[in-house]
Amino acid sequence: MAKRILMVVGDYVEDYEVMVPFQALLMLGHEVHAVCPDKASGQTIATAIHDFEGEQTYSEKRGHNFQLNATFADIDESSYDALVIPGGRAPEYLRLNERVLEVVRHFADAGKPLAAICHGPQLLTAAGVLQDRQCAAYPAVAPEISSQGGEFIPPNETFDNAHVDGNLVTAPAWPAHPAWLREFVKVLDSQ
Repeated sequence: MAKRILMVVGDYVEDYEVMVPFQALLMLGHEVHAVCPDKASGQTIATAIHDFEGEQTYSEKRGHNFQLNATFADIDESSYDALVIPGGRAPEYLRLNERVLEVVRHFADAGKPLAAICHGPQLLTAAGVLQDRQCAAYPAVAPEISSQGGEFIPPNETFDNAHVDGNLVTAPAWPAHPAWLREFVKVLDSQ
């Protein structure tokens, strides 16, 4: 059965982490609304392409423009079945928006399916919803997860692992899309 999925994004969201889940979930027949604070349906956000090229951390390049298809100010989170939080640099500043954190808390408190990848768990830590939860993320987010009472699940060597803790599905980076999306869809279908 088709579900209504909310995706919270912002400028310099990781390109693959917004585009791939958005398109894959639409392909499966779900209704997906991508929203960004202070932007309206039809406007675009800039994406960033992060890659693993042998340095100590990922590299970053300007990606595509991603068009929003809903308006953040108009959303009613209670009308959605699930939340997806892509990574990149957007979570770094989105976590400063109290309304974004209210939305995250709604999904966590209601036990609705919640997916986050890479730096997306920064919104989970800022919302205070990881106490006694296990969460995979990009390793740089590990201290935040631990400081909020969560257990960091480290990436495997190829960063393609996903982790499920009840309604929460997380992964360390875009190489995990096959596992992360597969597990998220399983959780989504079980609701």
